[in-house]
Amino acid sequence: MKARLFSVLTVAMVLLMSAPMPAVSQQGAPKEGKALYERHCAGCHGVAGDGLGPTINDLIVPPADFRSPKSRIKTDMELYLAIKYGVLFSPMHGWADRLSDQEIWDVLSYIRSLAPFDPIG
Repeated sequence: MKARLFSVLTVAMVLLMSAPMPAVSQQGAPKEGKALYERHCAGCHGVAGDGLGPTINDLIVPPADFRSPKSRIKTDMELYLAIKYGVLFSPMHGWADRLSDQEIWDVLSYIRSLAPFDPIG
């Protein structure tokens, strides 16, 4: 009986631990994020977040289109880390030395106002 109970509990724990987690983020302020986005991000990512900023012709790797399914399925943490540390083998450099953690969350909150999280894609 103990072995069976242990097995059931083990299976239950595995299922709970592997369940998809919602895209939870720290609270950001989209109004402040918009100003930061326009100053630091729109040149590459475009005012609308479509990846069509005025510097697009100068970049070998195109900037992310935040409205695309590929971007919208990313969790807030994935986007936060890309903003903070940059994206390897792309012109997206990290902003950790220029933006505070709260400012990064503010920018991320503004990006989500342009293109909400969509786990289904």
